[in-house]
Amino acid sequence: MGGVENICKYLVEGVSKDFETAVVCFNDCNKNQVDEVNGHKIYRVASQLMIERQALSLSYHRMLKKAIREFQPDIIHFHAANPFPAAVLLMVIPKQVKLVIHWHMDITKQRLIYPLVKPVETSLLKRANLIVVTSPQYKESSIPLRPFLDKVVVVPNAMDCKNFEPKPNDAAVIQKIKEKFPQKIVFFVGRHIEYKGLPYLLKAEPFIQSDCDIVIAGTGPLTPKLKAACKSSRVHFVGRLSDDDLRCFHYAASVFAFPSITRNEAFGVAIAEAQFCNTPVVTFTIPGSGVNWVNLNGVTGFEAPNKDVQAFAKAIDSLLQNESLANQFAIAGKRRVEENFTIEKMAKKMEEEYLQVMRNR
Repeated sequence: MGGVENICKYLVEGVSKDFETAVVCFNDCNKNQVDEVNGHKIYRVASQLMIERQALSLSYHRMLKKAIREFQPDIIHFHAANPFPAAVLLMVIPKQVKLVIHWHMDITKQRLIYPLVKPVETSLLKRANLIVVTSPQYKESSIPLRPFLDKVVVVPNAMDCKNFEPKPNDAAVIQKIKEKFPQKIVFFVGRHIEYKGLPYLLKAEPFIQSDCDIVIAGTGPLTPKLKAACKSSRVHFVGRLSDDDLRCFHYAASVFAFPSITRNEAFGVAIAEAQFCNTPVVTFTIPGSGVNWVNLNGVTGFEAPNKDVQAFAKAIDSLLQNESLANQFAIAGKRRVEENFTIEKMAKKMEEEYLQVMRNR
């Protein structure tokens, strides 16, 4: 489960039948196994240890060699940042196999171990035939990518539109949500971790002048602390939502609040999901992140200076108080998703890049 994992899944299942694909990934337990999922071979590597959110495995080398030997790929598409598998990949990738690096994010938080990782990272980028980033902003701001910009292309991330298309029973569920939260809904969903910026949304709450219910979905390490600190009766923690409930909350909401504060938030697929459901978005400005490319300030929503909670609250008020403007942003947001951030668009662009890589033998 996770954003990068979803993008991998969308690409594997989204490219045309002209492309045969297999996947090597970590298992969620200490067991090596090979499965078939929706017609695709999945090599699951035993996960034995987790350090700084990086899984480690004594059998990764053996399983990756097995996958390469059996599948005989023309291209290996590697999702970064994943330092340990990157080091193994450099040891076993055959010379004739093309390498595509999907650069989801720089390593920014693990500063203590980064000097150990950087040589592997640089070698991987040198070996790559193509480097994919998810937004123009990340291409321009990433320091590790600067020496390799001649082989960097932008392929935007995607959302699964089918999961967010209205379903027959949604109207009744949406009505129940609105009865439970009778004021206009300001909705947040995401993991409750530092870079998602949820404390800043809670700090902004007292400055929101409009009547509203602030509904916070998701869980994480910060959840107990945030609940204990929040005394407002209009803030409601609803926990982890099912896919159906998530969709209905998006359609019930008047504003989607996305208070992430660092480049760890490299893109913001949750923004696109809200936009597809006709919900205008409020974000912070995050230099070098794709967040402010997915949500265009003054077009699909608003952005506030980073960590400026009063400005964030004012932006929310502007949308709650101006229904015409909110509708204008909602229409523009859905159009932006349909034109840029669908699985079909991402897969087609990636197919074109694969073919170009193969032509450049």
